[in-house]
Amino acid sequence: MLAPQVIDERRSKGSLVAVSIKNVPTTDEPPVVVIGAGPVGLAAAARLVERGVEPLVLEAGPSAGTAVREWSHVRLFSRWAEITDPAAEKLLAPTGWVRPDGAAYPTGGDWAKQYLQPLADVLGDKVRYGATVTGVARAGRDRVVGSGRDEQPFAVHILSADGREERISARAVIDASGTWSLPGPLGADGLPALGEKATAGRISYRIPDLGDPAVRARYAGRRTAVVGSGASAFTALAVLADLAKEEPGTHAVWILRRGITGSTFGGGEADQLPARGALGLRAKAAVDEGRASAVTGFRTQAVERDGARAVLVAEDGRRLDPVDELIVLTGLRPDLSFLSELRLGLDDRLQAPTALAPLIDPDVHSCGTVHPHGVNELSHPEQGVYLVGMKSYGRAPTFLAMTGYEQVRSVTAAIAGDRAAAERVELTLPQTGVCGGAGLFDEPGTAPAENGGCCATPVTAQTGTGTPATASSGC
Repeated sequence: MLAPQVIDERRSKGSLVAVSIKNVPTTDEPPVVVIGAGPVGLAAAARLVERGVEPLVLEAGPSAGTAVREWSHVRLFSRWAEITDPAAEKLLAPTGWVRPDGAAYPTGGDWAKQYLQPLADVLGDKVRYGATVTGVARAGRDRVVGSGRDEQPFAVHILSADGREERISARAVIDASGTWSLPGPLGADGLPALGEKATAGRISYRIPDLGDPAVRARYAGRRTAVVGSGASAFTALAVLADLAKEEPGTHAVWILRRGITGSTFGGGEADQLPARGALGLRAKAAVDEGRASAVTGFRTQAVERDGARAVLVAEDGRRLDPVDELIVLTGLRPDLSFLSELRLGLDDRLQAPTALAPLIDPDVHSCGTVHPHGVNELSHPEQGVYLVGMKSYGRAPTFLAMTGYEQVRSVTAAIAGDRAAAERVELTLPQTGVCGGAGLFDEPGTAPAENGGCCATPVTAQTGTGTPATASSGC
């Protein structure tokens, strides 16, 4: 195996001014590069350490859980007991770390501060911040060249926060970079609507934090279009409705590409995730009480300016009354651009690994009916590269942190050469809908009941046997 090297290229005004080559600290082999210091990426690193394999976590942001911190004001649907990884807890235990109350529902900020950052701190110099991965390839081989391909290490290209370009060798690559950086556009055809980019100053693709005075002022007393039909849209509707109680003139226009049916607002009181059920009921109340109005069957084609306001135009020619602001919550998608020189096997619809896609199809499955899966379903024609966590689900929204932790347990076992452990996938999931989305804001009286949430009996399954296993629920 080639010795891992970093090529450090400093550029000034577009010209290469210095080049140095240095070895990366390592054991006998190049490290396993993990892209992203989020929940699943850090769990992968913890599993590799447990296996005696050297990880190197590359995080583009300045801290652990950079993406999670961007929705720090939002409460999860999952409890603490469901969002910490066992191997990570073992690493944390000697530091005196104690997992928060397993029955409590943290916010994104709680998750980052009380678990993700402490875990990254324990991993120490195995986590590198300010390192954006710009490309991954086989050393000396583009995707066309097959000769000797599998014997070559991976070449991971990095752009550091200070502008340095580097190349690091890796024995394997685990991409846990998630999907947060690529929110879906307003346009119903999956591309930006005409005029969407020109109206960017009026559009947010995130759930607003109305606890921030500047953000609150942006929506107070104004008419806001909320585009989307999932839990994030519910959250936006709920908080805008609350704002309308305090700020006259505040109104939300909920835009749905489909019609309203009995399941539009989720399971309500029957939802196995009480926090999500309560959220759907609050969104319904916002419409019923007139603080929000719903426009159905509206597929946005264009955004036009009306002075300082925006007018949405549908494919069928309908035009809505002007709005002051738009909140577009139409899902997320994976960034595959820096993996273009690798031979990936992806489903043409969901952009998930080919073998995994039918197991997570949102038209068929909720997060609780996803069959146990691991390295077999996550493998690609390019040996040694794995997309895990949210990124493994492509455009499917049914992901749970527990699923990601089990994925990396299996993948890291395979990397370490323990195929039996890799194929023995244990998965515990709630049989319910989209469980991994955003929950209620941190407000008095919004916490789920003490015995809420989902419980289930662990399931052990052998992957690749042809006999699917389904997690059972005891909610």
